[in-house]
Amino acid sequence: MSGFANLSRRRIAALSAGMLLAIASGLVTAAAEAPWPNKPITLVVPYPPGGTNDNVARLIAEQVSARAGQPVVIEYKPGAGGTIGAQFVARAKPDGYTLLNASIGNLAIAPQLMPVQFDSFKSFQSIAYIGAGITTFAVRPDFPARNLQELVAYAKKHPISLGTSGVGTPGHMAGVYFQQLTGIQMTHVPYKGSAAAINDAIGGHVDLVIDPLSTTFVRAEKLKALAYFGTKTPPEGLRGVQSVAQQGFAQWDDAFGGSFFWTAPAGIPEAVQRKLTGWVLEALAAPEVRQALVQVQVSAAPADAAATTGIVHRMHGLAKDIFATQQPVAQAK
Repeated sequence: MSGFANLSRRRIAALSAGMLLAIASGLVTAAAEAPWPNKPITLVVPYPPGGTNDNVARLIAEQVSARAGQPVVIEYKPGAGGTIGAQFVARAKPDGYTLLNASIGNLAIAPQLMPVQFDSFKSFQSIAYIGAGITTFAVRPDFPARNLQELVAYAKKHPISLGTSGVGTPGHMAGVYFQQLTGIQMTHVPYKGSAAAINDAIGGHVDLVIDPLSTTFVRAEKLKALAYFGTKTPPEGLRGVQSVAQQGFAQWDDAFGGSFFWTAPAGIPEAVQRKLTGWVLEALAAPEVRQALVQVQVSAAPADAAATTGIVHRMHGLAKDIFATQQPVAQAK
C-alpha cells in the first residue's frame, strides 16, 4: 500500500506541477497578446523643458493619451543638438512604448555636424508629421534695425551675434543660410535650449535669435520682430512686420524655423504604427488642437508616416548643402 500511495502522490504532484506550468504559460501568452497599449507610453523630448518642442509634445501627448486610454509620459533627454534623446529612442525596444517628439534638427541637421550613434533613416519608423514652427527674426527693442535689410546693413559695419538653441538646431541652420545669402558674418552662440537663448537676447547678451519661441516674446514687447516665416499670414501681434520672402528672400524655406513630428524605433509592429499615426492625425484634424498649436508658434501640417519620412529626407538634403563647408563638431556632448 505504501508504494501505491507514494506513486499516487508522485502522480498528483506531477499533475499539479503540469497544471501550474500550463496556467503560467497561459498567463505569459495572455500578457504577450494583450491589446496595445496596456501600460504608459513614454514620449522623449530631446530638448530642455520650456521650448517649442516641449510645448508641442505636451499638447499632442494629451490628445493621444485620451485616445489610447493610457498616459503618455514626457521624458526629457536634452543635449548635443537633440541627438542624445534621438539615440535613446533609436536603441529602445520597438514595441510602441518609447517614442520621440522629433525635430528636423536632431534627425536632419545635427547628425551632419557631430558623430551620432544612429542612422537618421534606418534607426527610426516615422509616425506622423505635426507642423512647422512660426518663427521670427527677433532682436531687443532698442536694436538699431527695423527689418532684415537694415539688419544686414548694420552687420556689415558692426559685430553681431546669433543666439540659438544649440549646434545643429533649425535656428543654427537658419543663421548659416542667412549669412550665405547676404554675405554677412555673425558669431554663433549656442545655448542649451530656446529659453536660454531668448533670455539672453532680452538681456542684450546676444543680438539676434531665430526661433519659434521668440514670437511669444515679441507679442509681450520684450523683443522686436524684424521678419517672420512659417505661416502665410503675419502671426498675431506682429503689426507692420513683413515675412522673410516679402523682404527679398524668396528662396527661404519654412523648415528653418523647425518642424515637429513623431517617430519610433525601427521595427515597431505595423498595427501599432497605424494606431499611433491615426491618433495623431485625428488630433490634428480638430480645430481646437490646430489653434492650440498656433498659440505655441506651430502651424499644423499633418502628414502620414510615409510623407513624414519624405520630409526628413528633403530636409536632410537641404542641411547637407548648407553645412557642406562647416567644420564638424569633434564630439557630441
